[in-house]
Amino acid sequence: MQEHNYIYKGSFKLEAGGCLDNINIRYHTSGDSPCGKKIIWICHALTANSNPAEWWDTLVGPSLIFDTEKYFIVCANILGSCYGSTGPSSYDKAPLRSFPLVTIRDLVAAHELLREYLGIKKIDFLVGGSNGGFQSIEWATSHPELIDNICLIATSAIVSPWCTATLEAQRMAIRADASFDEQKSINGGAAGLAAARSMAMTTYRNYEGYSATQAESDDDFVLASKAVTYQQYQGQKLVKRFDAYSYYTLTLGVDSHNIGRKRGGVENALKRISAKTLCIAIDSDILFPVCESRRIAEGVKDAALEIISSKFGHDGFLLESEQISAAIKKHFELFR
Repeated sequence: MQEHNYIYKGSFKLEAGGCLDNINIRYHTSGDSPCGKKIIWICHALTANSNPAEWWDTLVGPSLIFDTEKYFIVCANILGSCYGSTGPSSYDKAPLRSFPLVTIRDLVAAHELLREYLGIKKIDFLVGGSNGGFQSIEWATSHPELIDNICLIATSAIVSPWCTATLEAQRMAIRADASFDEQKSINGGAAGLAAARSMAMTTYRNYEGYSATQAESDDDFVLASKAVTYQQYQGQKLVKRFDAYSYYTLTLGVDSHNIGRKRGGVENALKRISAKTLCIAIDSDILFPVCESRRIAEGVKDAALEIISSKFGHDGFLLESEQISAAIKKHFELFR
């Protein structure tokens, strides 16, 4: 996958008010030109970058289902992130916490700018998991004529109270770190971010997953430690590659997800989608339970629902590549 940057010269208006000037969009493609190839657009999840061959390496690459030699694959880093697109650290003189609210609809608007810049008239296959699914379903709702096929993995049509609650708990952890408000450097809030990530992991996985991977090996242990060190490791792992200001910004954006806003509610909005639609849910996902995908599948005309089995909960959308590939091949001729 090749890395690129697109700078939109002008004022990018935001849904909730305000604007961003001369935004940069970092993106990756599987070639130089979309001409003569089917277009696959991948929308990444919360803290991923724009190179899906790194974080979806069992799905994206030569001879894999999202074949980088056969298709023209595009993935754009979302606004607010710290992986190249415009985010909290982009403006030298602005306080880090002053970055405005960027909604899911704003992310899609940025994708639209990039699509037009690349000269792509139609997206043959749009796919996203988790927050990437938010972007995908919003795009298919707002621009139904552009999307031929869509696969929505472990996601929803509207953010749930449960999801928002888990994210606010994480933001509380970040705000509890005094260095976050001090805004002296992009490293502010690091301890809060580590705690937030540790909290998030308990929603990405589940009881079964932790029992399978973090159980104590000593029958006579006095104080459990394996899960403790795992939580600490996951927190520090994110701190090494992400910053608290971007994380805070992006989680607020998640809370904006509602395809029914000003469209007569979710069910009416789902009727707008004309793409051939597959929803993939994970049976052990506690962050986006099966009912979320079922609601989409029941609301979109002729949509299909596949429920895959995983002991890894929500993270199954990153780990269960064989089942995801099989479901996609089953429902879309493009990949047979």
